[in-house]
Amino acid sequence: MEKRWSVRERFPDEFGKRGAGLPPPVLQILWNRGITEPDAIDAFLHPDYERHLHDPFLFGHMRRAVDRLLAAIDRGERIYIFADYDADGVSAGTILSNAIGAYGTVPGIYIPHRETEGYGMSMQAVEFMAKEGAKVVITCDCGISSRAEIAAAAERGMDVIVTDHHMQPAELPDRAFALIHPKLEGETYPWKGLSGGGVAFKLAQGLLATRAPAGIGNLEAFEKRLTELAAISSVADMVPLLGESRTLVSFGLKVLRKTTRVGLRKLYETAGIRPDRIDTGTIAFQIAPRVNAAGRMDHANTAFALLSATDESEAARLSIALNGTNVERQKMTEIIAREAREQTAATGQAEAPLIIVRDDRWAAGLIGLVAGKLVEEFNRPAFVFTRKSDTELVGSGRSIPAMNIIAAMQSMPELLSRFGGHPQAAGMSITPERFDEFRARIREAAAAALKDRDLTPTLSIDAELPLTALSWELQAAIEEFAPFGMGNPTPRFLARGVRVVQASAMGVGGKHLRLSVCEGDGPAQRCVAWRAGGWAERLSPGDRIDVVYELEVNEWNGRRVLQLHVVDLTVA
Repeated sequence: MEKRWSVRERFPDEFGKRGAGLPPPVLQILWNRGITEPDAIDAFLHPDYERHLHDPFLFGHMRRAVDRLLAAIDRGERIYIFADYDADGVSAGTILSNAIGAYGTVPGIYIPHRETEGYGMSMQAVEFMAKEGAKVVITCDCGISSRAEIAAAAERGMDVIVTDHHMQPAELPDRAFALIHPKLEGETYPWKGLSGGGVAFKLAQGLLATRAPAGIGNLEAFEKRLTELAAISSVADMVPLLGESRTLVSFGLKVLRKTTRVGLRKLYETAGIRPDRIDTGTIAFQIAPRVNAAGRMDHANTAFALLSATDESEAARLSIALNGTNVERQKMTEIIAREAREQTAATGQAEAPLIIVRDDRWAAGLIGLVAGKLVEEFNRPAFVFTRKSDTELVGSGRSIPAMNIIAAMQSMPELLSRFGGHPQAAGMSITPERFDEFRARIREAAAAALKDRDLTPTLSIDAELPLTALSWELQAAIEEFAPFGMGNPTPRFLARGVRVVQASAMGVGGKHLRLSVCEGDGPAQRCVAWRAGGWAERLSPGDRIDVVYELEVNEWNGRRVLQLHVVDLTVA
């Protein structure tokens, strides 16, 4: 889609004086991210494990939860972990399974089947865990909306500890033994942006801080090794990589590069991942999709087994299986996305405030990905539905910042069997008889929320930065802003009126653009623009263009050169 370019306003002179010694582009990026105080700048640029992780007991219910778990361990009571089926939930479940396992107690693990059980705790799961003799249940990345199911568990003698981070429902599960959730009203924990895996890590941290497990030689090293799973969960669930989440991901990436986890090492081999180059992009586009593929295409137990594996041959088998599953997931997602786009066009929704499509043949595990693709392509909220059974449809919604879809659904709870999620990503189920009414109501909500709004997507640019300002010193300074992700995107700059030296298509079918440009009498600067191969025929040497770019390093045959990743361009 054509985008509106928005260059951020220059930082005030007063801030520039406070940040003496830092180059102006760095000061601009800090200002743009709201990081303006010396302590905050230090924490952002130099995250420290001891100083920048909060005390887990700042959670209001943490002490209660930890004491109950230790009592269960001492009494030999059965502990069950109920984890969501995505990469966040599976990582969270693995964190707590590892932490509790360190005390010699092997917890049970229950991950629901996406298509047959759906999101959150089910009565089926409650009955199963009760028959297994569970006395304590810990939910991971879910549970805050499972009021009835948690009450049923309590009636069967199970104490449920909820670890979650999704939006607070109208009614909390009042029969839960403990609620560890940073976003609850009245919660005292200072960092609200933890992922489900981040919340699980804090519970593990509280457990380990209270009593060191026997046989763990280096407790600090054991705890830090769990950050690799918190990093996977944080990037996969797209929480803002700021505050404590940034610290967890920073250290988690270091652990991932040197992981001792057999399953991850085999996944690296299968996926062709170079451990020394792992960054948030590696998690987002290589690791997390493979972990997620298990729950989308079959059952997330495979992903949990891989992350928990200790046997090399079993880990190799699981990693190959997950890789194959991910390939199949990619193929099926493209088919469904194409059909969803065709339905969007055929029903005249491409210019509507909201897109809502349905096909009862679509795989329930893939509709969230398809909804995301529709939002990316059309820049408006999108809901994708399919049939789960004769009596139930399941849907997935994705949104843009201008519309909070959870709040919209909270205004019509009588139409939905269940729903939950975040303001911009949610899941729901509904009876077929209610679908038409829901479609009409959610369209009305979108029309109201987006009234008079221009839905042309905006490309936010950190600063205008001419090519003459580029240097290895600036690249090194920008690298200190890593890890990049939600809330802390890779810095983007604008260069105006640069001269085209050469332009050619590259890749299969000429899909991408290879470009070199220069400024004045300066040297030619190498550029790449993904999925912009069509520009090769439109540009000639000497043409003037404006480019929005990210500064990166290209390594090839032992050479390292600065390169521009062109995000967008236009004729000057």
